[in-house]
Amino acid sequence: MKPKVLILDDDTLLLTFIDDALKQAGFECEKAESLSDAFLAIQASSPSIILADYTLKEGTAFDLLDWLKAEDMGIPVIVFTGMATIDLAVEAVKRGAESFMAKPLDVRHMIASIHRSIENFRAIQRNVAVKRERARYERDPFLGNSPAIRNLKRAAQRLVDANSTILIQGETGTGKAVLARWLHQMGPRSNEPFVDLNCAGLSHDLLESELFGHQKGAFTGAHVNKLGLLEAANHGTLFLDEIGEMVPLVQAKVLKVVEEKQFYRLGDVKERRVDVQIIAATHRNLREQVNEGRFRDDLYYRINALTLAIPPLRERREDIPLLTSKLLDQLGWDMKRGPFTLSDRARGELENYSWPGNIRELRNVLERAVLLSEKGLIDETGLDTQLHEHRQRSAAVSGRPRTLEEMEKAFIEETLELEGGRVASTAKRLGIPRSSLYAKLRTYGIQAP
Repeated sequence: MKPKVLILDDDTLLLTFIDDALKQAGFECEKAESLSDAFLAIQASSPSIILADYTLKEGTAFDLLDWLKAEDMGIPVIVFTGMATIDLAVEAVKRGAESFMAKPLDVRHMIASIHRSIENFRAIQRNVAVKRERARYERDPFLGNSPAIRNLKRAAQRLVDANSTILIQGETGTGKAVLARWLHQMGPRSNEPFVDLNCAGLSHDLLESELFGHQKGAFTGAHVNKLGLLEAANHGTLFLDEIGEMVPLVQAKVLKVVEEKQFYRLGDVKERRVDVQIIAATHRNLREQVNEGRFRDDLYYRINALTLAIPPLRERREDIPLLTSKLLDQLGWDMKRGPFTLSDRARGELENYSWPGNIRELRNVLERAVLLSEKGLIDETGLDTQLHEHRQRSAAVSGRPRTLEEMEKAFIEETLELEGGRVASTAKRLGIPRSSLYAKLRTYGIQAP
């Protein structure tokens, strides 16, 4: 099919000249002499490209560019004019023009520009299509319909094209790594490496070596030069999971990377540069860690500019049925079993449990249930023992009268469970000092995880 060019000019002679030249070059053409005619033609036929004079009846080519942007129509536009200036050309490109040409028009240059612009636009469309297709096969960080997860999706979409450091906050098991990978795949670095480093799983020395690399002889056992993950991620994305576990000495070196994109390998005097986007994640309250002297305040302020907070599963219980369905489909496919159905009682237990381990815990519970299920039916007996203990504890405390002390103990236990065993956040939710909560835990014999 021939590419369609919409030619927009209020000079009838020039309009006819361009129309003839483009038709001889194999294009299908449509003409318009005013902005209103152009708007109608675009809506009726959706041209492949628009060739527009700057000065028009009813306005300028900038008005056309603004309208296309407002209507979210991704049609490339080439602007030409007889009063070409550098400022006008720069402004045209800023407003979205593909290119800018001066009169008198060189026919060969014009045709080459049109071919190039159409091909560039098609390449962008193909790239977007590939990203969307790839995203279908990746884990979805926004699975659900709750207000909390919809808000997270809107916030993440605004940061997709950001090249700055992004901080993802969320409890253990909420899917921070899944969201980080989604940001990489949907962003401008999607065709470059995505490198994942868990800062909590490594000692100080090993973390430095893994992150920055080392030179031969830098320390005992360094027999060869080693490329660090920073260099491996060059031009792409480096995901620093659980950055709150990183020791201050390494934090100082990471700060230099964030600020200057520079670092040294261990045992090397040569400074190296990298072009890398850093996405960091933590389940800890970094502000509290700064106050306690365990996290550098300068690094905190640099990585805290763009943040995404993943809600815990207990705050989006309405998403549990959809999450359960998708996870069961995936587990059934992976284990070559299924399909699976949940009994009403099993579904009720899943929806009423507090899920301190969040989606990771839900997946583990369902994986065990799939292995124990018979004929594809999952009932409450096949669910994890923690869910049974939760149900039995709830039944026990609700089935008899309680004293004030018993009620307080039960309330503390329930809140502690909701907060995943974290004393600091439990005290904050209860509205009491941490020292007071520790005293009550000792009084009631409650063991905090």
